[in-house]
Amino acid sequence: MAPSDATTRRRWDLVLPHAERLRRLVRGQLGNSVDVDDCVQEAMLRTVSFANLDEGRVAAFLTATVLRLCVDRHRERERQLRLQRRLAVAEGTSGPEEMICEHHLGRWLLTQAMSLPDRERQVVLARARGLSTVDAARHHNISVKAAESAFTRARTRLRGLCEAAGPEPVTR
Repeated sequence: MAPSDATTRRRWDLVLPHAERLRRLVRGQLGNSVDVDDCVQEAMLRTVSFANLDEGRVAAFLTATVLRLCVDRHRERERQLRLQRRLAVAEGTSGPEEMICEHHLGRWLLTQAMSLPDRERQVVLARARGLSTVDAARHHNISVKAAESAFTRARTRLRGLCEAAGPEPVTR
């Protein structure tokens, strides 16, 4: 059952003095001034129209409502970001031809990596297996700085080999 007109006016008189406090609270959570005003107005409307409102606890009700609305906004924003990332990944999905070319290039790079000096080869192959530079350094008993340098040199040499081979390196 909706509150009567007299009750609604009384509730607005109780709610309106909290508007600035709520704005400060929401501004700290969201930052965006449009979202701040929307959340505060929504919280005040929900409070005024809530059938079983304990008018002695309006401040606590408003605070809880506005914080829940902030959480809802944050969740919606995160949901939208995840959707945008998924769409970007889906648009970048390779077709079978590209996958074959990438596999072919990967095999060619692996054969080229085998001709690198020992330390560079060890580090670049460890990184290709998914190890971090720190893990590769531990695995090969070298310093992290030495592993980083070896990886940088290996990557530079492999790029040079790719450039020298032309647009599409050929293997047989």
